[in-house]
Amino acid sequence: MMYSSRRKPVLYFKEEKRFLSSRCTVYKLFALCMFLVLFSLLWLQLSCTGDLSSMTEDGRPLQPQPSCPQVNLASMADDPSWGPHKLALIIPFRERFEELLVFIPFMHTFLNKKKIRHKILVINQVDHYRFNRASLINVGYLESGNDTDYLAMHDVDLLPLNEALDYGFPEDGPFHVASPELHPLYHYKTYVGGILLLTKNHYHMCNGMSNRFWGWGREDDEFYRRLKKAELQLFRPTGITTGFKTFHHIHDPAWRKRDQKRVAAQKQEQFKVDPEGGLTNLRYQVESRQELTIGGAPCTVVNTKLDCDQNLTPWCLLV
Repeated sequence: MMYSSRRKPVLYFKEEKRFLSSRCTVYKLFALCMFLVLFSLLWLQLSCTGDLSSMTEDGRPLQPQPSCPQVNLASMADDPSWGPHKLALIIPFRERFEELLVFIPFMHTFLNKKKIRHKILVINQVDHYRFNRASLINVGYLESGNDTDYLAMHDVDLLPLNEALDYGFPEDGPFHVASPELHPLYHYKTYVGGILLLTKNHYHMCNGMSNRFWGWGREDDEFYRRLKKAELQLFRPTGITTGFKTFHHIHDPAWRKRDQKRVAAQKQEQFKVDPEGGLTNLRYQVESRQELTIGGAPCTVVNTKLDCDQNLTPWCLLV
């Protein structure tokens, strides 16, 4: 008969009528006691081996152990098959925690499957100004450390569903992962938002992104012009057959409204090129850094306060 590994079989003993019916003697009682003592010790040994091994020294149960040893991600990252480059995944962020809880473990798993060395940086804007995606990406570039050599400007609400998408080192030029042919919402030819990969050298050649764009939109259109000015060739995915189902867009506009307000001066300036602004005139302060693990995926949250010159961009404050 088969028994569950969590159940112990019940032992049954047959009565020996001859033994019990005989006259009870001291020798028989001694033999019976010795048998019971030996049996108890044997049973205790079996129980300790099966059950007590799963207890801590203070008597608390340990967590169930996996059936096979877990793979050490650190040793995997040292594997030459992962390549020499390391990605800084930069997420400009403010108050979208529900999306972040989905995004971090998803992207960590996605990049590990593709053997992409990476670290995830959540650049969290904690000041009282309007959201400035471009400036936060500039901060991410400067705070990403010397152990990374390329970056991904990545929206927190866009999840890649096709594992054929390339997140590798964009040596030949900027690589627009969320191309107009694949992005679920934006399909115009000059679109470079959503997910864009660049080497750090190429990002520096563009002087980063303009800091003039407070509120939602237009900063990536201005960055497209910077790529052209720097004479960098833009690359996009080929051979992807999943079309507009290549990504999952998890933003709910009915639940979380975007700040699309444009004041009069901003309407006039939003389509202009910012020839001097970028990394060279970025002003910010890191309030704190926090190392977190979300769903088993490590990330660094950089709590950032941006500064605004209200003489140049008075629309940094909502009026």
